Amino acid sequence: MSFACPWAFALFAPWALCAWRMLRRTRGTAVPLPGAARLARRPTWRQRAGALPPLLALAGLAAGIVALARPRNEFSRVVENRDALAIEMAIDVSGSMMAMDFTTDRAHPRTRLDVVKETFREFVARRPDDLVGLVAFGGYATTLCPLTADHEALLAVLAEAQVPGSRGERVDAEETATAIGDGLAMACARLAAATNLASRVAILLSDGVSNYGAVTPAQATALARQQGVKVYTIGVGGNGVVPVLWHDEDGRPRYVTDRVAIDEEALRGIAEATGGRYFNVRTQGALEEALAEIDGLERTSVDVAVFRRYEERYAPWLAACLALLALALALAGGGRRGLL
Repeated sequence: MSFACPWAFALFAPWALCAWRMLRRTRGTAVPLPGAARLARRPTWRQRAGALPPLLALAGLAAGIVALARPRNEFSRVVENRDALAIEMAIDVSGSMMAMDFTTDRAHPRTRLDVVKETFREFVARRPDDLVGLVAFGGYATTLCPLTADHEALLAVLAEAQVPGSRGERVDAEETATAIGDGLAMACARLAAATNLASRVAILLSDGVSNYGAVTPAQATALARQQGVKVYTIGVGGNGVVPVLWHDEDGRPRYVTDRVAIDEEALRGIAEATGGRYFNVRTQGALEEALAEIDGLERTSVDVAVFRRYEERYAPWLAACLALLALALALAGGGRRGLL
C-alpha cells in the first residue's frame, strides 16, 4: 500500500483544530443549574444521538483526507541500481512444441511448450536483478518483450505465448516450422542495444530441429560470436513417435501422433561456438548447472527504470466520507447550522 498524494495528510493539522473546537463547543452548550447533581441522570436516546453528529462529521472529514491522499496497491517493485546481466530468452513455438512426451496423465496434458514455460519461469525467478527479454520463434521470429527489469510483466507475456494454430485458428504451414537461426539472430539484435553491460547472454530453448527461416543457425552463431554474446542452449524432449495435442475449430482438444526429433548436436554446436553450454531439461540438475555458470559472468552496475502499476483504493474512503457526513447532517436536524 502506498499513497499518490501523501501531502494531503497535512490537512490533519486543521482537522485537529476543527475537532478541538467542535468537541469543546459541544461540551460547553449546557447551562449550569444549582442542585442538578442531585437529579437522576437518565439521558434519552435523542440526547445520546445529539453527541454523534460532531463525531460522525470528524470521521467523515478524516476519511475524506485519506481519500485525497489516494491510497493504492503497488504491483511493481522498483530498484534504482542493479548489478545486472542482459539475458535474452528465445523460446521455440513451432508445431513440434505441442508434443506431449512429458505428459504422464491425459487429464493434465503437459506439452513441450509447457515445459519450456516452466523452465523459463523458474529461471527468471532466480534472476531478480537482471534485465531479461523474450523472443519467440516458429517459422519466423518476433520480439514478445524487450529487455526489462519488470519480470512480472515479462512472465505475463510468457503466459500468453502459444504455438500458432494450436487453438484451432487457421495458419500457414510455415508458421509452425522451426527457424532457430531467425530466433537466435533476433535475440542478438535485441542484445545489441545493451552496450552498457559487460555480459550479454542468449538462452535458446527449443526442440532443436531447424527447418525454416531466412537466417541459418550457422549464420546466427557467427553473429553471436561477432557481438560477444554467449549462447546457452536448452533442449526439450527426445526423438520418436509421440502424441501431439491440438484443438479443433470449436476449441475441443484432439490428439494426433507425429514423429518428432531433437537435434542435440546442432544445439550443442551453437553453445560451444559462442562459449556457452548445452543442457537438456530431462537431465537432473541441468537448470541448476546453467544458473551456476551464468552466476560466474561479469556483472555491470546499471540504473534501471521500472514502470509502476497501481490499483487505486481511494473509492471506499471517499464513499465512507460522503456517507458519514450525510449521516451527521441527518442526525443534527435543526442544529445543522451549528454543526457547519
